[in-house]
Amino acid sequence: MKVFSKIPFLLYSYLATEMLAPFFASFLIMNCVFFLVKLIPFLNFVLELNIRFADFLRLFSYLFPNIFLYSIPMSAMMGITIGFARLSNDSEILALKASGISSYQILPPVIIVATLIALLTSYFSIKLIPLSEIALKQLTYQLLKEKINKGIKEQMFTEALGDVVVYVENIDKKSGEWGKVWVSDMRGVKNPVITMASTGYMKSSMKDMTISIVLNNGSLHRPNDKSAQIVQFAKYQIDIPLRPPSSKATHLKRTAFTMKELLREADKVKENTLHKRKLYIEFHRRLVLPFGCLMLSLIGLPLGLQARPGKRAIGIQAGLAIFILYYILFTFGKTMVEEDALPVVFAMWAPNFIFFSLAVYWIIQIANERSLVPEWITGLYAKFTYAFSSLILKPLKKQIRVLRGLDEDLALSTDDRDVRQQPMTIRGNAKSRVFHLPACEYYHCKNCTLEFKNIEVALDAGFDPCRFCNHLIDE
Repeated sequence: MKVFSKIPFLLYSYLATEMLAPFFASFLIMNCVFFLVKLIPFLNFVLELNIRFADFLRLFSYLFPNIFLYSIPMSAMMGITIGFARLSNDSEILALKASGISSYQILPPVIIVATLIALLTSYFSIKLIPLSEIALKQLTYQLLKEKINKGIKEQMFTEALGDVVVYVENIDKKSGEWGKVWVSDMRGVKNPVITMASTGYMKSSMKDMTISIVLNNGSLHRPNDKSAQIVQFAKYQIDIPLRPPSSKATHLKRTAFTMKELLREADKVKENTLHKRKLYIEFHRRLVLPFGCLMLSLIGLPLGLQARPGKRAIGIQAGLAIFILYYILFTFGKTMVEEDALPVVFAMWAPNFIFFSLAVYWIIQIANERSLVPEWITGLYAKFTYAFSSLILKPLKKQIRVLRGLDEDLALSTDDRDVRQQPMTIRGNAKSRVFHLPACEYYHCKNCTLEFKNIEVALDAGFDPCRFCNHLIDE
């Protein structure tokens, strides 16, 4: 009981609330976007089959487990990033640190929330996705079969089977058997293959997603350019695969297998074939992505804590870039396994290991009040931007100013006075305490409301040059 009494439940519940609120908002937005992307291919399916609205909702709801597998990790990362960015901007993190609460002490609620979200993702990945795949196939099969059954009527040509046209003279209402059947099959031929039979009936197989027309006591006529072939038969069967507009429901895929079935099917294949590797890929994918959700959520903490009052927050943009990078690495590893270039365990789990190491490193950096990016990288970036600005941007901007007549003094002056004492209008930002020279691209920013007659006056007032202007002064 003493251990539980030391846990700051009020603080943890407050931080959890701050994370979950933007998580649910991001989750709603992400799923709306994915919903619109998935909706367009299904509209053709709905219009073609003329299905009821209730069936449409059922059909589309079976796609959501697959959508959640990608929308939940992204929403979790955005939720934690936005939550802690708001706390940092409102100086609440600063107040917590002033009260003696370190960054490590606010880590437990983040781990708890991220773990719960990852467990939810694993439930969708391992349990619901196989069930939804099977349910999607069954419902699609029923809708297609209903359309065909309703389309076959007495003394009418039925075109519900695509390139196979059926004409039935009469239908027994009790047994459903057809009498005097005529079938025209245009699949893969120039001239239709005509089949006539005295009786027939239709059967179906949901496992193979096929409709079969069984004909009794008839003849088959296959015309060619030079001659015709006539075949008499006592029984003849025409198999027609059901192909809805969305090919996702035509047959059972690997995603419809349970975890045990995936391993069982892979063990049946003795050689290292592509089919076997894809079975292992699907098995590890269902485990990798939920753990990836946990890793990405932990990265959201240091990204959110980068925000400061008066400082532009870059956590959301960086989070989106990291999310995209994670799935690029995941797709790359998956491709390498398919091509048998890397072992399946190493290739599939490498992105999680990389981003776990990144999350641990960034959390340590934040706890020690250090930048997320090492100094040597920022130094290289500064040198690159300086070289790019000096060699390309600066001469180009200077030439533009000369052409516009806005910088004649700099272009034509031969005065050798110190640039710090040359009379020029310097504009300063009262919030950031930074000043800009006329040659700076931020000279006309809306927050630059102060003016100084030269650089010396601006420096004496406690203002510093911006990074670009600092290079100009050094030159």
